[in-house]
Amino acid sequence: MTGILDTHAFVWLDSQPARLSAAARTFIQDEQNRILLSAASVWELIVKAQLGKLTLRAPIEHILDDQRQNGIEGLPIDFDHVMAIQRLPALHRDPFDRLLVAQALHVGAVLISSDAQLRSYPVQVIW
Repeated sequence: MTGILDTHAFVWLDSQPARLSAAARTFIQDEQNRILLSAASVWELIVKAQLGKLTLRAPIEHILDDQRQNGIEGLPIDFDHVMAIQRLPALHRDPFDRLLVAQALHVGAVLISSDAQLRSYPVQVIW
């Protein structure tokens, strides 16, 4: 299976893995699964860090390099992903999360997220 990490799940995986649920950890650690990190999450991390709302353990470039070595793959944002947002009901106000839902639906992935609101969309959420 393919899973897309929500931004908070990526941060916790990197710096506080005990905060991940047992189901999320099991999914991520299963070598049969492909784990993706959306460019939207990287963008969100940069924005929050610049606004002083998030402190990362290291520069984002180093964290990304570390997690790539752990098998995390990048997921670019393309026009199809963005266009899929308009087909989603307006259930969630966070534009980053809405893009993650659209990407998951487009690529046939599950979302790895503790955000209960995401369960309102027709996408499988693991937590």
